[in-house]
Formats: sequence, structure tokens, C-alpha cells
Amino acid sequence: MGRGGALRRVFADTRPLHQPDFRRLWLANVVTVIGAQLTVVAVPAQIYQLTGSSGMVGLTGVFGLVPLVVFGLWGGALADHFDRRRLLEITTTGLIVTSGLLWAQAAAGADNVWLLLATFSAQQAFFAVNQPTRVAILPRILPAELLPAANALNMTVMSAGAIAGPLVGGALIPVLGYAWLYLIDTLTLTVTLYAVWRLPRMPVLGRTGAPGLSSVIDGFRYLAWHKILLLSFLVDLIAMVFGMSRALFPEVAHTVFGGPAEGGWELALLYAGMPAGTVLGGILSGWLSGVRRQGAAVLAAIAGWGISMALLGLAVGWAPGAARTMLVVSVVLLMAGGLADMVSAAIRQTILLTASDDDVRGRLQGVFIVVVAGGPRVADVLHGWASEAVGPAAAIGGGGVLVVLGIVTVALAAPSFRRYRP
Repeated sequence: MGRGGALRRVFADTRPLHQPDFRRLWLANVVTVIGAQLTVVAVPAQIYQLTGSSGMVGLTGVFGLVPLVVFGLWGGALADHFDRRRLLEITTTGLIVTSGLLWAQAAAGADNVWLLLATFSAQQAFFAVNQPTRVAILPRILPAELLPAANALNMTVMSAGAIAGPLVGGALIPVLGYAWLYLIDTLTLTVTLYAVWRLPRMPVLGRTGAPGLSSVIDGFRYLAWHKILLLSFLVDLIAMVFGMSRALFPEVAHTVFGGPAEGGWELALLYAGMPAGTVLGGILSGWLSGVRRQGAAVLAAIAGWGISMALLGLAVGWAPGAARTMLVVSVVLLMAGGLADMVSAAIRQTILLTASDDDVRGRLQGVFIVVVAGGPRVADVLHGWASEAVGPAAAIGGGGVLVVLGIVTVALAAPSFRRYRP
């Protein structure tokens, strides 16, 4: 093996970037992800400034999740019916228009929280159609052996944006105001529109029906008959529902690590831990392209995620006697969990793209979006209740243990998934 091959087995496999269409989309994403994260920060911040109510800020979850679920499922059906390049052009234009409307309401000083929430909801609807379509085209522009590397590259950019965006947005709001942040998002999205415009036509391969409710149901029926795909969703739900403890970070940062009640660097470090681990995993993801036992790799990665969360619970429990040290340990464990989650997500996405037919990929990606968005939100509720009953350390650690037990159960009950190879 040459030096280049050896490096590719350690550092990120950049071979997908040699394909012009993927390279344009990926580079556009590098630009637009920061703008998107600025909006993620600006919307709740503006709502809080307008209302002074955390309850109203919490409505962004409802106004964001409902269109994400509804249009994620329907958008997948659309992606299995229409030319996918055309659908990406329409939805990317919709994202530009809604982002421009966010800029207009802020620049005009409208000060209407319901207008802001409605515009945000419309933006999430366009995103919910755009995202499954964007992922569904990957097998049409890349060979199957490069899909793990492509998924890892995409996740690395998204996670880097999840770290940099909030930091940059929080710093720029007092300096530039909300309008400029929305305008930056609007302008950066035009780069993505250009990359989409350069794609070839992508009609769906195979016959599909009308993109209505029956088409969505057919997608679920297809999923039910394909055990490997169904189990790939199940293991992710186990990981997120039991292991995602982000709802407890404010409480842990304040009551365990001594941070201020309104936030502070303790809270920032906890929130940054997982995405930082995902970025690190992406940088060191060259080996993913060589994974053949993909089912076993997913199970091992999720077990690693669960172990990291169980150890995090122990660190939080021991923190009162050594808060600074345990904070560092907690961040390292969160990074380890983020790295394991990146491995799991990249391989699961690859399984989803390679083990499904082209005429259902859009609908399955819609289900993927719903699972990815819905699992952590269910976890927020469950961990909140558990913390009230047994305290944050036991809630976090116990969730990690349940993840490991759940994955062991799947491994024993479904040997076909454990042995799955593409």
C-alpha cells in the first residue's frame, strides 16, 4: 500500500470530491451551513427579545418539528416521483425566499413573533423536502464504494457548522443585529442553488405512483418488508431516545459544574462536545470506505456511544468533589460519543442508500429525517422526567446502560443485521 493509500485509511477519504457534481454540492454546503446556523441562533434569540418568554422560544420546536415530520415524509414521496434536480431547484429557491423574508421582517422592525414563527415554519417545510432529495441523489453521482466517505464528509461539514455557527452568531447579534444574520444566510444559499443548477437531470429510475398519502404508505410497507433497513432505524432510535441527554446540559452545567444559571462556558463546552467529536471522527474517517461488515460496525459504534454516555453519568455523579476535572472528562466523553455517532450515522446512511431501490430512496430518506429529528426530541422529554425522579447523573448514566442493553438485544435477536455486508 502506498503512502496515499495509508493516509486514506486514517484521514478523511476525499475521493468523492473528485466527482464534480458532489464537489460543487459539498463546497456549497461548506459555505451555506454557517449561514444556516446563524439563522438557527437568530430565530430563538429574536423571539426571546420580542417576548421575554422561554415558553415562546420553546414554540420554535413545535413550529420546526411539525413541518419537518409532515413534509419530510411527503417530500420523500415527491423525491420518488419528480426529477430530483428540479425538486432541489424549487426547494432551494424556497429556502432563499423564506430566509429573505426573515431578513425583511427583521430589517423592517416588524416585531411580530407569529410572523417570525410562521416564516420559520415555512423554511423548515422547504428544508424537509430538500434534505431527503439531496441525499437520495448520492448513489446517482457516486459509486457505492464511495458513499461511506461521502456521508462522512457531509457530516463533518454539518458538525463543524454546529460548532462555529452558534459561536459566530452569538458574537455577531450584538454587533450586526438579526437582519444581517438572516441576510448572510440568504446570500450563502445562492451558492447551493448554483451547485444544484449544474447537476444533470435526475428522473427517478423505476415506476412510481402519485406522490400522495398512498405513496408514503407504500414507502412504509417497503420498509416493513426489508428487515435490514427497518433495523437500521430501530438501532438509531435506541441510541437517541435512551442516550441523547442534551436536555439536561443546562441543569448539569449550573448545578453540577457551577456555571451561571443563564448559561456560560460550562454549558457551551457541553453543547460543543458531541459535534466536536463528530468533526474529529470525520477527519479520521478514511477507514470507513473499507468497512465490509457494516451491520456489526453500526452495532459496535452505537454500543460505544452508549458506553460513553454511561461513563458520562459517572463523571457527572463524581463531579461535586472535582468539578473542573470532571468537566474536562465529561467533554472528552461527549466527544467520544459524537465520534461513535458519526461512524454509526455514516454507515447507516450508506446501508440505506445501497440496500434500497432508487424509486423508494426519497421516501426512506424522509423517514430518516423524521427519525433523526424526532428521536432526540423524545429523548429531551424522557431525560427531563428521569432527571426529576432520579437526578441528572443517574438519568444520563442509566440511559447509556439502556443503549448498550438494547443494542446487545438487537445483536442477539437479529443476527442478519449483525452479519450484514453490502
